[in-house]
Amino acid sequence: MAGGMENRSRKRQVLSFFLCLCVSLGACETIRYSVPEEKKSGSPAANIAKDLKLDVGKLSGRSAQLVSKSSKQYCELNTSSGDVIIKKNIHREDLCGQRDPCVLQFEIVLENPLQLYRKEVQIEDVNDNSPNFSKNEFVFKMPEQIPINTHFPLEGAQDSDIGTNGIQSYVINPNEHFRLDVQTLDTDGSKYAELVLEKQLDREEQAQLMLILTAADGGLPQRTGTARIRVNVLDSNDNFLQFSQSVYKVQLMENSPKGTLVTKVEASDLDQDSNAEITYSFGQVPDKVLKLFKLNQLSGEITVLGIIDYEERSNYEMNIQATDGGGLSAHCKVLMQIKDMNDNAPDVTLTSLTSTIPEDSSPETVVALFSVSDRDSGNNGRTFCSMQDNVPFALKSTLKDYYELVTQKPLDREKVPEYNITITATDRGTPRLTSVRVIRVQLSDINDNPPVFNESSYVMYLKENNPPGLLIGTVRAADLDTEQNAKVTYSALPGNIGDLLLSSSISINSKNGKVYSLQSLDYEQRRDFQVTVRAADGGFPPLSSEVIVRVVIIDENDNAPFILYPLQNSSSPANDLVPRSAEAGYLVTKVVAVDGDSGQNSWLSYQLLKATDPSLFAVGLQTGEVKTSRPITSPDFVKQKLVVVVKDNGEPARSTTSTLNVLLVDGFSDAYLQLLDVPEEEEQQDTLTLYLVISLSFISFLFLISVVTVIAIRLYKTRQCRDQYVPSSRNFYSDRNFPTNPAERSGTGTLPQSYCYEVCLTTASGTSEFKFLRPLVPSLPANPSVALGTSILEIRLQLRYSRS
Repeated sequence: MAGGMENRSRKRQVLSFFLCLCVSLGACETIRYSVPEEKKSGSPAANIAKDLKLDVGKLSGRSAQLVSKSSKQYCELNTSSGDVIIKKNIHREDLCGQRDPCVLQFEIVLENPLQLYRKEVQIEDVNDNSPNFSKNEFVFKMPEQIPINTHFPLEGAQDSDIGTNGIQSYVINPNEHFRLDVQTLDTDGSKYAELVLEKQLDREEQAQLMLILTAADGGLPQRTGTARIRVNVLDSNDNFLQFSQSVYKVQLMENSPKGTLVTKVEASDLDQDSNAEITYSFGQVPDKVLKLFKLNQLSGEITVLGIIDYEERSNYEMNIQATDGGGLSAHCKVLMQIKDMNDNAPDVTLTSLTSTIPEDSSPETVVALFSVSDRDSGNNGRTFCSMQDNVPFALKSTLKDYYELVTQKPLDREKVPEYNITITATDRGTPRLTSVRVIRVQLSDINDNPPVFNESSYVMYLKENNPPGLLIGTVRAADLDTEQNAKVTYSALPGNIGDLLLSSSISINSKNGKVYSLQSLDYEQRRDFQVTVRAADGGFPPLSSEVIVRVVIIDENDNAPFILYPLQNSSSPANDLVPRSAEAGYLVTKVVAVDGDSGQNSWLSYQLLKATDPSLFAVGLQTGEVKTSRPITSPDFVKQKLVVVVKDNGEPARSTTSTLNVLLVDGFSDAYLQLLDVPEEEEQQDTLTLYLVISLSFISFLFLISVVTVIAIRLYKTRQCRDQYVPSSRNFYSDRNFPTNPAERSGTGTLPQSYCYEVCLTTASGTSEFKFLRPLVPSLPANPSVALGTSILEIRLQLRYSRS
């Protein structure tokens, strides 16, 4: 016992030295601890933090975990103290049977950075089992003529303990015929006993012997087991049995079906009759072997009775005893080698998994750590791993049988939000067996996509004179990201609409992108404008994009036509002179009007609304030209009043009227007098004299002031008119230096600019012919009424001068 304790102490010293060496070098693959069996649950087995020189507080921060290699979890890690705790009571005999050493394997896995430490807990045997024989009594039949020193193998006792706690010795009670010879098996070092005859038996002297066989282990305290041996002395049987082979060596494939023939042992006997009747039986065979194999007592055939598992035990040794009818027996050994077959698929054990990773994870980012093991041996236990090719991940071999699943290519959550990665573990046996483990990896979103508008630019339409707060349209932008990174808000960039700030005219709902008008807009002031809309997401940092929104103001018919000529608000009416010799189609004058609207709303038409003689004059529908529709006759009144209505093409249409006074004269010599008489029909009788006196005084005053200038101009004009006059032409238009119509430039469809006209008499003034509608100014002044008034005054002065 002292020697056993000394060996155990020395073994612990070696383990402690091995552990210290591994921790100090940091390169040892496995650290082993020793724990006695039957230790209570909750008892500490080791302190990982102390042995690995790690800060206890960092164990939780680095997600330390204990990964067991066995099917049952016997140990667990206390991350707050660093202790490895016994989780459940360990029975070494249930866990390992007769296997020595009995080792529990596990790994300690640390993350950030990834580190792995292999640990082993050796379960030390405690002497808690006594030796036990399969029978309480063993019966031997021995002829009285058996030679001295004949050996009779005895069935050994079974002890679930191992090592020194297993069976160490056999003894029998003192007697004069037999002694005990204890042998050791070469295969596993177990001991068995043989009964040796030391003195010749004499049936006549003693027909039966009773012996006590005691088996003792080497534990402390020592445990023993006993069985009785009954020896019946038989009458002489002088021929011994003999096996064909002393040792039978056979091979058996694991998982062989029940009833499979393992081998057949044969023994021969030269005796006859009952002495030659041979029966076979197992000798010194554990109970477990008896449950796996069956021996035919008559034929000696050994067949499979139970399930043969190579992973549980790879070889068996059986002692076979043949006994004849006379009680003589012979013995042989059967050495059975179990051949491994590929009946265990690889096992994939996931040690660490990061199920969600950012989509911007860099290559070689570790996603999962797992190990692959196979209980088979040889090529049947060698494994390799693979995965599908169409994923941006790769397998990387690290320690023995450990693999890392790492990123290999850039990831994009918007294209593939998650991956189901199939890990296939395959062994190299025949046929090959595989195991499949699916690892699900989800990608978390980062803000890597700006909002994108569904159109490259927007055109929205708004009618003028709109009420404030009117919805114009909606802009839409989509973001491929998720959650907060995809939350889009809209805003308008600062700017101006003419003299107005954009923010005072346009508003955009930041949530839904709806565009509203904050004030009423006028087409005549601005026909369109642009606003830049920005869409920004809610990520950090936020991403944005911009789009141009063009708001087109649609014209409404809110402007009535405006008469440029003849001017209607003048204090004196407009009068036009028409010689009585004029033929049909004679151009009397032209009504010129414009409309502030555009498009169809500015298309103007002219109609004769009322006239003194409606049959005498006609108005051009599109041009506004007032012409005679027939020759003038003597019954026609000298004073003709025309009312021309100018109407646009809007909906509803708007109109303006223009009043014209036309004098029918025989010649321009009396035109002046008739011109002065025109107001008599227009004004009331009580104010006629006053207006006439004022008009004559004003005209006379102007005449006296400008007479010198007019004479000079007249001389020049007379010469110019003589050069340009063509007798066959009734009306003359000069379009030299004719200015571009601003209404045409703007596309509104309004009539050309107004012109001033002068009446220039020809040299033959008595014929009452005159040159008409010659432009005096190149363009319309800012105040059309002033310009037209000046032109009319020039006409009247020249008429008066011509008459004089």
